[in-house]
Parts: sequence; C-alpha cells; structure tokens
Amino acid sequence: MAQTDGLKKTLTPFMLWGLGVGYVISGMYFGWNLGLEKGGTLGMAIATVVIMVMYVTFSFSYAELACAIPKAGGVFDYANKALGKNWGFIAGIAQMVEFIFAPPAIAFAIGAYFNAFFPQVPILASAIAVYFVFTALNIYGVKAAASFEVIITVLAVGELLLFSGITLPKFHSENLVRNSFPNGWSGVFAAIPFAIWFFLGIEGVANVAEETKNPQKDISKGFGWAIFTLVVLCFLVFISTIGIGGWEAIVYKNGKSGETSDSPLPLALSMITGDNHLMYHLLITVGLFGLVASFHGLVLAAGRSTYEMGKAKSIPSILGKISPKFQTPANALIGNMVIGIIALLSGQTAEIIIISVFGALTLYIISMISVIVLRKHEPEMSRPFRVPVYPLFPIIALIIACGSFIAMLIYNLKLGLIFSGIVLGIFLLYKIFKKAD
Repeated sequence: MAQTDGLKKTLTPFMLWGLGVGYVISGMYFGWNLGLEKGGTLGMAIATVVIMVMYVTFSFSYAELACAIPKAGGVFDYANKALGKNWGFIAGIAQMVEFIFAPPAIAFAIGAYFNAFFPQVPILASAIAVYFVFTALNIYGVKAAASFEVIITVLAVGELLLFSGITLPKFHSENLVRNSFPNGWSGVFAAIPFAIWFFLGIEGVANVAEETKNPQKDISKGFGWAIFTLVVLCFLVFISTIGIGGWEAIVYKNGKSGETSDSPLPLALSMITGDNHLMYHLLITVGLFGLVASFHGLVLAAGRSTYEMGKAKSIPSILGKISPKFQTPANALIGNMVIGIIALLSGQTAEIIIISVFGALTLYIISMISVIVLRKHEPEMSRPFRVPVYPLFPIIALIIACGSFIAMLIYNLKLGLIFSGIVLGIFLLYKIFKKAD
C-alpha cells in the first residue's frame, strides 16, 4: 500500500467523548468484580478511589501532551521528544502491549455472551469472527468506525444508568459493610489491577489526534468529558451491584464461594428480577454493546499506535503505510489482529489482562515524566491546553502509577517478568537492526 498524505481529519469532540468512554466501558460490565475477592468491598473501594485519582490527574496531564503534540503515536511521540528515541521506543512498545493485549480478553467475553444465546456457536469462533468484523470496519474508515463507536457507547451508558435505576431502590447499606475487609491492606494492593480495569484505555483518545478536526482544542474536551462520565458510572456501578446482596453475591456463581463469575451486573439484577424477567434479558443483550464498544475502540487505538511506530521505522515500516483507498492504517490493523488472535488462542484471559495493565502503567509512568521534562526543557513550546495545578497533577499520577506497578509486580511476578521480557526483547532487536542499517 502506497503512503498517502496522511490520515483523514473527521473527528469532533462528541466523537472523542464516545471513543474515550467506549474504550473503557467494558470494564464496568465484567472483570472489576474479581478485585472484590482480593480486597472485599472496602479493600476494592480504597484501591478504586486511589486509581480514580490517578486517572483524573493522568487524563488532564496527558491531554496537555496530546494537544501540544497531536500525533497518532501518543506516548511514543511524546517520549521521543522529551526523553529521546530509546525511551520513546520503550513507551511505544508498552502502549502497543496495552492496546493489543486488552482486546483478546474482551473478545473472549463477547464470545461467551454469544454462546449464552447460541450454545451451538463455540466461544472461540465468535471471538475470532468479531476480530475480523471490527478490523474490517476500522479499515473502511475512521468516521464510520467512530460513528458506530458513539452509537454503541451511548447505548451502553444508557443501559448502565437503567441498571442503576433498577438496583439502587433495593440498595441496603449493610451489604457494603459485611465482611468488607477480609484480607486487610494486602487485599488493597492485590485489587489494584482490577481497579485499573475500570478505566483502562482512556488514553486511546490521544491516538486519534491526527484524525481530529481541531486537535489543539478538541482533545482536552474529549478527555475531560470522558473521565467525568467514567467516574460517575464507576461510582454508580460499584454501589448498586454490591448493595443488592454483598460482594460475594457478585463474585461467585453460587453467591458464596468457589467458581468466580465475569458477570457481576446480571448476578445482581437476577436477585431482584429473577433470571427469566424481560429486564434481565435486556441487560444481558445491551451489556454486549459495552463489550463491543471497548473491543472496537481499542482495535482503533491500537491501529494508530502501531501505524505511528511503523511510520517512524521503529518497527517494520510496512506497518506504517496507510491505505490509499480508505486513508486508514490497514496494515497495522491487520498485523494487530493476527497477534490478538494468537493471544486469544492461548486461552489465558486473566493473564492477558494483567500483561495489558503492565503495559498501561509503563505508559503512564513514562508520559508523566515526559510532561515534567518538556515543561522544564521546552517552556516556550505551544501548549493549547495546560494541565491544571501543575506540577501537582502529573506528580500525583506518577507516584500512584509507580506504586501500582510495584504492587502488581509483587502479586504477579511471573507475568511482570513476561511483560518485561517482551519489551526488552523487542528493544534489543530494535537496537540490533538499527545498528545493521
């Protein structure tokens, strides 16, 4: 595919909001409840509030970078400018790990939803089919992809508000305090990756900066509206699900112990309506939109981050070509799909999620350092949006991200070493091939 002038500029602030919320919203539907098994209601709540603070301070700090350097590579471009090519490359690989490894876990959940309705269709077959469909949609065009993302995101947000409206009248405060801190402070640290899952992916807004009509003004609006929406939804979902029957009821399939569930919202609603009620089936059906929104949005963001690194020839340059017909990063999207399907075939969903979170935290750490370094060394640089309360916001985000990374390493040492091996292995190959050039 021949290189063309660049990516189409078609995205508006509302589309950026839809993408920002859409990247993340599946985290409200599944996965976060597993943190309750680690920390109980109080332990998970402490972890979630701390992570919420990190994401609010991070989002506004990252928006400064995205508005000042509106490029599809996100942290790859920011760290390149602030810290040099080596750190830029490491940041770019960490970003690719996050965006490429999160979709397989969500695809598996989508396959499980389809399997619940159509037991004759294997979970893996549905998950792989979803990859092909949404990769094709993203190749077709960013405006169509973003428009679709906004529609399903609005439906998913509406469904969460409906769920809260049904469950909150049945809320009982004693369900929040019963067995709320079973593992003490160690449970708080163990719950961190699941608290991050609530918000993982919002930084993908920065990766469509080159396709935004007015990135210097609109990116900050997209980040701001998206993080506000997600904080409100996180609070509503957390309180309304646990308040129905206690945390055990939305963690374990039998409500007490044993096998864990990836469906906390249906478990909570079934205690009110039963599992044959029309509203219960509506929740299951519309809940699929939340998963699709995140899967599709992360596929879109991953394509942009891979494309930018390919364009800079940090990875094979074929991935940095854009389709002359559709003006989208088709090669990058197809390459990401191949890796995602291979990860999907491993069947290690929880492990894939944690590796993705390691990638995200590495991105957060390097990008916050980049904000501070650029402020110091390039004070005259054009910054259409400036992070409020500087330097407090990037420092808070940096401290929490570093603490979270260390805590995750302690509780997931093997997966942390695998993540480090991926990043360092690719970095060494990069240095060897660069030297050969």
